[in-house]
Amino acid sequence: MSILPAADRILVHGHRGARALRPENTLPAFEYAIAAGADVLEMDLAVTKDNVLVVSHDPEMNPAFCQGPTGTPHIIRQMTLEQLKQWDCGAKQNSAYPRQRPVPGTRVPTLDEVLALASRGGFHFNIETKIFRDRPELTPSPEEFARLLARAIANRQLTDRVIVQSFDFRTLHAMKIALPAVRLSALFEGKPRDFVEAARQAGAGIVSPQFRLVTPEQVKAAHDAGLQVVPWTANTSADWDQLIAAKVDAIITDDPAALIAYLKR
Repeated sequence: MSILPAADRILVHGHRGARALRPENTLPAFEYAIAAGADVLEMDLAVTKDNVLVVSHDPEMNPAFCQGPTGTPHIIRQMTLEQLKQWDCGAKQNSAYPRQRPVPGTRVPTLDEVLALASRGGFHFNIETKIFRDRPELTPSPEEFARLLARAIANRQLTDRVIVQSFDFRTLHAMKIALPAVRLSALFEGKPRDFVEAARQAGAGIVSPQFRLVTPEQVKAAHDAGLQVVPWTANTSADWDQLIAAKVDAIITDDPAALIAYLKR
């Protein structure tokens, strides 16, 4: 099954699950987004020392909202899954999100634990590979990262429910080889760039620009080229209005429940 936007409907991606309301990239955040009716769960991937895919935006544990045992590594690639699971990433509220409700005892989930939620609905998964050209020690190679991810998706038979996105287009090219049927999305930010050219460079059918880079002209050009446009991360009604007017296909947001309600109105 493939979720494609109807001409009159914009899809909602829950950014890191629902970061505005629950600890980011955790099972409580994804469960909240599912209950709210999000079309897609957006998340980030890291890889442990023992090559387990885990859901985390940062390559190391963020002390702003994660706390763990003293004297242990902070970098995920230097920890085994057993060591990583000793960290609590739900007890401390992220001060940047005043409505976020702490959930003490919340651990960093494995990707497989998140994919296991698939039976709870028809939503899709938007999975970002967090990989860094200037810090190769933080992740496997793009090819190995793609191989691990392709195997995880195929094992759950979720190829048609997954988008793989990245700022580092090397992993997108590697995913095209490892799992040719999976959808790919080109993430970018910074200076304005041509949406169609970015998709061509990434070999992707979706472009995912920082939302302030979106213009109606760029969206139309992307649509004319057969591409979808999925900007990130817009959280206010004023920003949503601009993206709606530009006719984007979906919006990534920290508050999927609020955006769903707004779109219904």
